[in-house]
Formats: sequence, C-alpha cells, structure tokens
Amino acid sequence: MYIQALQGKVEILGLKHTSTLKTVNNLGLLYKDQSKLAEVEEMYIQALQGREKALRPKHTSILIIVNNLGLLYAD
Repeated sequence: MYIQALQGKVEILGLKHTSTLKTVNNLGLLYKDQSKLAEVEEMYIQALQGREKALRPKHTSILIIVNNLGLLYAD
C-alpha cells in the first residue's frame, strides 16, 4: 500500500513534496519491521535529503528522520 501511495504522490505532487517524503519515511519504517535494512537506509536518506531541501535545518521532521537513521545504525 505504501508503494502504491508513494507512486501516486510522486506522480501528482512530485518527489520533493513534504507529503511524498513522509510516505518515503513511512515506507522505511515498514522495511525496518521487515528487516530489509538496505532498503530502510535508502528510504531514510531519500526522505532526509528531500526534507533538508524543503524545510529549515532544525525542523522536527528532519530531526525525526535523523533519529530514525541513528536507531537503524545502532541496530
């Protein structure tokens, strides 16, 4: 479902839209639950880079993804 939602958001809103990036992060969370660690990292980094371009540097959305990456690397 996340992949379908992501495809639709990319098509309608574009990859850089914050709503699309939220779905990218959520897909990363799903991959984490499935232990697909390479995919998790890819999704988190994509979401982080996009949000860094779209939002101010210390925005909470960015810090949440940084935290998610930290937890991933700790695992």
